[in-house]
Amino acid sequence: MAATEATKAADDAYDVIVLGAGPTGENLADRAHAAGLSAVIVESELVGGECSYWACIPSKALLRPVTARSEARRVPGLSDAADVALDSSAVLAHRDAFAAYWKDDGQVRWLDSVGIDLVRGQARLAGPRRVVVDGGRVLSARHAVAVCTGSRAVLPNIPGLAQARPWTSRDATSAKKVPGRLVVVGGGVVGVEMATAWRALGASVTLLVRGDGLLPRMEPFAGHLVAESLAEAGVFLRTGVEVREVRREAPGGPVTVVLDSPPGPGGPGGTPSDEIIADELLIATGRAPRTEDLGLETVGLTPGSWLDVDDSCRVKGVTGGWLYGVGDVNHRALLTHQGKYQARIAGAAIAARARGVPILESDRWGAHTATADTLAVPQVVFSDPEAASVGLTAAAAERTGHRIRVVDQDLAAVAGASLYADGYRGRARMVVDLDREVLLGATFVGPGVGELLHSATVAVAGEVPIERLWHAVPAFPTISEVWLRLLEAYRG
Repeated sequence: MAATEATKAADDAYDVIVLGAGPTGENLADRAHAAGLSAVIVESELVGGECSYWACIPSKALLRPVTARSEARRVPGLSDAADVALDSSAVLAHRDAFAAYWKDDGQVRWLDSVGIDLVRGQARLAGPRRVVVDGGRVLSARHAVAVCTGSRAVLPNIPGLAQARPWTSRDATSAKKVPGRLVVVGGGVVGVEMATAWRALGASVTLLVRGDGLLPRMEPFAGHLVAESLAEAGVFLRTGVEVREVRREAPGGPVTVVLDSPPGPGGPGGTPSDEIIADELLIATGRAPRTEDLGLETVGLTPGSWLDVDDSCRVKGVTGGWLYGVGDVNHRALLTHQGKYQARIAGAAIAARARGVPILESDRWGAHTATADTLAVPQVVFSDPEAASVGLTAAAAERTGHRIRVVDQDLAAVAGASLYADGYRGRARMVVDLDREVLLGATFVGPGVGELLHSATVAVAGEVPIERLWHAVPAFPTISEVWLRLLEAYRG
């Protein structure tokens, strides 16, 4: 049956029903189908989901020209030629192409090619193993229903904010022109990346952060180095501030952001409150699960809540164990690649349970246990410079009771970094469990370090002993030789 239009009432029974056709839902359906189970996906928007059209793909398409120009400026023979303004029209067109012009024909063709059915519309649970689409067609699942609907941006409760129609992450990655003045609220990944991109494309950017630094989930030095670079690029960064009110008098007109900030360095002139006028305002302060209209109440769950799941992504507290929450909706790790990882785990678990195969929940790194969600989550922030981390930070390791040693190295001291770019700045850290002598985490900040991260991920997930890492020889002269410097420093 073609993926494009699965509509016949006679075909309403499937082994697995997947709600949401983003990367998580697609991967789960694919794994279930590959195991011999029939699968259908229900999607109310575009097949391909948030990542393909409003997040990972378009944001990186905006950011790649920024980092490429930045790196070229530091290479002899290219520096003068690269010292030019970005062609914003070309960059936006490049972004549009990677977002498939917000059409999902290609993704639908892929579903069709692998034999997964597609039903378009809003899905709601209607009791155990039953799904109603837009109040009409009823689907039933023999084995599992998987909620893979992702998350959405949340607007904080600030007077005037909703009426001012601020940008969310979707608007920031799909905007059709460069704003003259942009205020970004939030110092996490979205705030940092979008401040980086739009400043490089010509906007005057002010980045407002409630806390005292950027990228709070990473090692503190990551936020410090990225903040220095943003300031050098012309971003006005203010920390320790709260937005008190937002005003926009007319649609499309300027927006006024009223702040509460401490006296002194926190604001111009040392006033306790001040105003910033901009053309657009991006709010990047948090996300919520897209579970508010899924009929969770029909199976005893709270609408709009994160789904509490076990390590196979099966929702806890649902009689019969047929409901799964995979990807952002379970709040374990709000990253596309982790959602796809969970989908592979959950798909295998669903298939095993359908065959009556016992699942060993105590097998920490087994085929049906998403252990990496807690111990080996990799993330890259595509700022300039990049920040990349996996596993536990030093603070997180100490909070969880580990006896650790922290080893830091200056990335610029590695020959490969000097060859990569003049004036290379960066830092590397590994967090070692002293009792087992394995890596608990690693963080890198610097140009191009995103490509270093998988080696660290393998070391953390594989629990590779430090002594064995000595035999993983880094090629010379590459930036990855920092591994040798880190190990030398650990040995002393």
